[in-house]
Amino acid sequence: MGLKDGENLNVVCPCCQAKLVVDPMFGAVLSHEAPVKAGPNVDLTDAQKILAEQNRQREDKFADSWFRESNKEDILAKKFEEAMKKAKDAPAGKPIRDFDLD
Repeated sequence: MGLKDGENLNVVCPCCQAKLVVDPMFGAVLSHEAPVKAGPNVDLTDAQKILAEQNRQREDKFADSWFRESNKEDILAKKFEEAMKKAKDAPAGKPIRDFDLD
């Protein structure tokens, strides 16, 4: 099974079953043909259920986003109050300067 001079190698990838044409002299891939992928295994009778589920998920995400945006000011105020409590409880220390890190 010897190759003639200048004859290219036809190889099938063991991982993805792609077809490769390789130049043996340079070791370069000359062409690549990806395997045909099978479409999703979806029954059209279930399409309405799938679309309804996707619509419900979209509406839930929108409702969550709307709630967070409408209550953003309250959430930030609570975070600020919590940070102020931590600042009051923490001991006041000397700030670290860049010069001190060297």
